[in-house]
Parts: sequence; C-alpha cells; structure tokens
Amino acid sequence: QVQLVESGGGLVQAGGSLRLSCTASSSIFTISTMGWYRQAPGKQRELVARATTGTGTNYADSVKGRFTISRDNAKNTVYLQMNSLKPEDTAVYYCNAHLIVGGRDFWGQGTQVTVSS
Repeated sequence: QVQLVESGGGLVQAGGSLRLSCTASSSIFTISTMGWYRQAPGKQRELVARATTGTGTNYADSVKGRFTISRDNAKNTVYLQMNSLKPEDTAVYYCNAHLIVGGRDFWGQGTQVTVSS
C-alpha cells in the first residue's frame, strides 16, 4: 500500500520559517517526481515546488527565493524548507508523488500551515 506521511506544519509569525517533511513508501519514491502543493480556502490547489528523481527542481514564482525543496533518497523523504513566510502562504500543504512511468499521482493527507501577520 502506497503511503505519503507528512509532518511539520503549524502556526508561525510572518517572517518565520517552517520545514515540512513527507516520507513515502519505498516502492514509489525513487521512481517519482516529488512535489508539494497547497490549497488555501476558496482557492484551487496549486503547485508550490517539485523535485525530480535527479537534481531538477522548479518552484512557483510566488515562493522562489524563499522556499527550497530537497529529497533524501536514502530516507524516502522530501522536504520543503519555507523561509520568510508570509500570511498569503497560509494553506493546507499536500505532498505529491507523480510516477514517472504511467503518470499516476499519490497524495498525502495534508498539513496545515498558518502564517500570522
């Protein structure tokens, strides 16, 4: 059974930092692009950042220079380091695994990030 288990959300003041973690089943981690998405109330889910199985990464324009995605293949874990947080970063953050072959997507349960002004 494929699982994505997230942790690290919480409440932080504007300008603060948080690190999200997502540990995936070993069966899919090494064959997936790993990503973080977020969904704010009343808005569509949007891509925040993703990391390929190699060294490629890409980011939403709104988080460039503030967020960093990284993956530890030995731990089947992807991280999202979030610095200089803003109130508009408030959302539920979801971990995603996108299989390179076949394109199937798996999702974590989501973790709440709240940034107070």
